[in-house]
Amino acid sequence: MQRRKRLQGFMNNITIRRMQTEDLTQVCEIEKENFSVPWSERSFSESMARRDTVFLVALVSEEVAGYLGCYCIAGAGEITNVAVKKSFRRQGIGGMLLQKLFEEGVTFDTQEFFLEVRESNEPAIRLYSRQGFIKEGIRKNFYEKPVENALIMWKN
Repeated sequence: MQRRKRLQGFMNNITIRRMQTEDLTQVCEIEKENFSVPWSERSFSESMARRDTVFLVALVSEEVAGYLGCYCIAGAGEITNVAVKKSFRRQGIGGMLLQKLFEEGVTFDTQEFFLEVRESNEPAIRLYSRQGFIKEGIRKNFYEKPVENALIMWKN
């Protein structure tokens, strides 16, 4: 019960907004912390400039605690990135980012979302399942460093 109260107080201090250029240094640090083949600052910048994307950050004060990226094309949202800084994990930030994405997706007439996740990434799989994603398939050897299959998950 005390953890829940602390978590609710913490969540009141989180702001979710569109990613901006000045966020990219912190976003790239989190990207490197989380992924063996991280996106570059240029990749984020080019993706953010597209009209069919939603890139969000979760801020605690001025610190980027997590981020999410999605391409919204033909009614489907391809979630490309979801990451939370290690020091902010297990505090609801990933779920908050996804909820904001679902709200933003309405702007693009997006009715469904999909993503790939490492088969071994049980915390992420649990998060996506709680958000209504269902396992729909496997991409063999999708990930590098180390080579691993990806689960394909969809939310309608």
